[in-house]
Amino acid sequence: MAQPSVKENLLRIQERIAAAANRVGRRLEDITLIGVSKTHPAITIQEAFQAGVRHFGENRVQEWEVKRVGTNNLPATWHLIGHLQSNKAAKAAKLFHTIDSVDDLALAQKLDRARTEAGLPAKLRVLIEVRVAHEEAKSGAEIAALPELAEKIAGLPQLELAGLMCIPPYLLDAETARPYFRRLRELRDELHTKLGLPLPVLSMGMSHDFEVAIEEGATEVRVGTALFGGRAALPAKH
Repeated sequence: MAQPSVKENLLRIQERIAAAANRVGRRLEDITLIGVSKTHPAITIQEAFQAGVRHFGENRVQEWEVKRVGTNNLPATWHLIGHLQSNKAAKAAKLFHTIDSVDDLALAQKLDRARTEAGLPAKLRVLIEVRVAHEEAKSGAEIAALPELAEKIAGLPQLELAGLMCIPPYLLDAETARPYFRRLRELRDELHTKLGLPLPVLSMGMSHDFEVAIEEGATEVRVGTALFGGRAALPAKH
């Protein structure tokens, strides 16, 4: 049996997003789909763009640096959603429209400095990745440090702090991820009240749980497998 096309997958995802939004009385236009294109080739990104996807998420600076040549400068928005090593910050600041995984002040400062040195006119959008569960393997800012971190990042002149991101534990029952999504929304609301920052973006929810995330207030959902199918294994690092 032939595998469904990216366009067919996208139509199904859009239906699911619309249904989830409708259940909680949200507007469909307030939810952005980010196609997680990591490990998928440039031609697949082009196919998704032609189908209507306008936001794409990559995990690794090096992979996107190579792959972007094959996208023929598509007028899309490119998100870095994976953990960013500080020694890649200068490149990332120039290659992406938004860094959705900032988790400490030193990294934010490097991004800010890189934008200044590059002479880029627009601010770089950033999200703070929050560690909403006690998982040692996961990156993300600690909840206790969040108010101070958000205030300092918001003060950096070349960055636009737009909101928060999280990656909860992978749970087979999507419903059990709900408390983590709710917690991120509550943290955003607390920061808004305490610091007066608008923070309109909540990036949360992936292929297996994005409907629950939307019900809890997600404004951006990061969907890879449901859109592109299974990923090829990454080559071993040497």
